[in-house]
Amino acid sequence: MVGSNISHAHNVTKRRFHPNLQRVRTLRNGRVRKMVVCTRCIKAGNVVKAA
Repeated sequence: MVGSNISHAHNVTKRRFHPNLQRVRTLRNGRVRKMVVCTRCIKAGNVVKAA
């Protein structure tokens, strides 16, 4: 996503909102692998963490 930084003097510059990516050990097809996953997917339960 994109947005704007707005200073106290109301100077406007462009900025970006990056996803919060984490390296997580997950179960995929019965195997444990490390994946880069966003925290929103982890919270929503879309990723099964390896125990």
